[in-house]
Amino acid sequence: MAKNHVISVDLGGTKILSAMLNLDNEIIERVKVPTDISKGPKYIVECIAESVNELLDKTSVNQDSIKAVCLGVPGTVNPHTGVIAVAPNLDIVDFNIKTALQKWFDIPVLIENDVNLAALGIKRFEFNDDVNNMIVVFVGTGIGGALIFNGRLYRGSSFYAGEIGHMRVSSKGEFGISPKDSTFENIASRTAIVNSIIEDIKEDKKNELNDVVKDKGKIKSKALANAVKSGNKIAVKHVNRACTVIGTVLGSITTLTNLDTIVLGGGVVEAMGDYVLPLIEESFRNSVLPEPGEHVKLVVTKLGDDAPLYGGISLANEFLD
Repeated sequence: MAKNHVISVDLGGTKILSAMLNLDNEIIERVKVPTDISKGPKYIVECIAESVNELLDKTSVNQDSIKAVCLGVPGTVNPHTGVIAVAPNLDIVDFNIKTALQKWFDIPVLIENDVNLAALGIKRFEFNDDVNNMIVVFVGTGIGGALIFNGRLYRGSSFYAGEIGHMRVSSKGEFGISPKDSTFENIASRTAIVNSIIEDIKEDKKNELNDVVKDKGKIKSKALANAVKSGNKIAVKHVNRACTVIGTVLGSITTLTNLDTIVLGGGVVEAMGDYVLPLIEESFRNSVLPEPGEHVKLVVTKLGDDAPLYGGISLANEFLD
């Protein structure tokens, strides 16, 4: 039977998004299930298997026609062995998720870092593979990155390439953070932005964001975007600061690597791309060496959360063709 379908799974800390795709590059069904990382990696595998089985039930697609189950994980993974070295948001260390999930299915299971998987999808389905040197950066709960060099995904010597969020971007302890913790994502992710806002609104009891925090506990990307749109001074201050940091870091990386394309995604960018992109680009232009900066295209991904789902097709082709 022809292998004309791929199942892609985007594994997150609170939810698992799975999709069935055909080889005409169409998502024909999606399933979203919750997970609880407190129950450990074996339970997470059960949740993934549950979502895949639900897809199979909804689509009635025969397993024999499925090329692979492609799993994107928010952490450092070895796509050849299937071992997650570390996935902090899932509380997983040194776990072979490929072997564990393979026990549930006869379909080949493939594993990749989630932003790497998104980059594969973006490269093929947004750029028609016509991109040479690209970085993909997703700004959300944390900050994740993926690198394409000479048209191919660059995984690094031990599969840690692209861990942009853990780059140290301050040695002086600015932003109310100790020097040890002054990483890119601790300064410019949505989590960092929200934590800074919460600290500020403690001094401003009448700020409308107080109501959001009381009702929901955390300020999500949509609420953050609404606050910026309404001109909330505290929200604007911290979002603008994060954009300056993002642009500066991307400028430095471009000076080092001579990129031709920068693609931004993630919850923050998706919620307010029209606002943050010009700010990031201004900071980028002020930071990058002029000659390499002149040739860079800086864009927001059009695929959004679907990028890693489409990336499953490219991953299956890479490992199984």
